[in-house]
Amino acid sequence: MSHTLIIGDKTYSSWSLRAALVLELAGVVYSEQLIALNRPDTKTRILQHSPSGKVPLLITPDGAIWDSLAIAEYLAECYPAAKLWPEDRAERALARSLCAEMHSGFVALRTHLPMDLKRDQALTEVAPEVQADIQRICALWRDCRLRFAPRGPYLFGSLTIADAFFAPVASRLRSYQVALPEEAAAYVEAIYQWPAFKRWYQAAQEEELA
Repeated sequence: MSHTLIIGDKTYSSWSLRAALVLELAGVVYSEQLIALNRPDTKTRILQHSPSGKVPLLITPDGAIWDSLAIAEYLAECYPAAKLWPEDRAERALARSLCAEMHSGFVALRTHLPMDLKRDQALTEVAPEVQADIQRICALWRDCRLRFAPRGPYLFGSLTIADAFFAPVASRLRSYQVALPEEAAAYVEAIYQWPAFKRWYQAAQEEELA
C-alpha cells in the first residue's frame, strides 16, 4: 500500500515525529513530504493537504488522516502483526491512557519547552507548572518501568505506540538538560538509542532552517 506522511521541520515538529515513529514500528514503507514551518506560505501549503492546517497528515489508500493519535490507531488496525499496542487488554488500556494524557495534556511543558532537537542548553528557570508536568511524566514512566522492566527498556518492555508518543518528551528533557530520576534518565537514553529515533534526530541535525 502507498503511504505519504506530510510533516513539519524535523527539528521542531513533535507530532510529526510521533507519526513517523509509529510508521516505523508498523514496518510501513512510506514517502515523506516536508513542509517548512514558520514561513509565509506554511499555512497555505499545509492546507493543500490537511483540512486542519496542521501536520502531520498521513495519506493512505483509504484517504487522509490528520491527527497523530488517529494515525497510530489506523496503523494498529492495518498492521496487527506489528503489535503496536500491548497484547494484554489491561496493559493496552494503560498504554492508551498514557497516550491520551500525552495527546491532550502537559500544556506547560509544551509551551515552555518546545521541541528543538538542535538545542542543548538548560533553562535559567523552570516554572512551577512545568516542574509539575515533569514530575507527572516521570511518575508515569516510573510506574511502567517498575512493572515492565524485565521485558525490555521501554515503557511496556518492547516498543509500542506509547514510546512513540513520549519520544518527543524525552527529547525535550534532554535538550533542556532537565535533571531526572535514575529510571527516567535511563528511559530517555533508551529512546535516544532507538534506531528510528536516531535516524530522525540525525536528519534534524542536518536540517537547514530559516
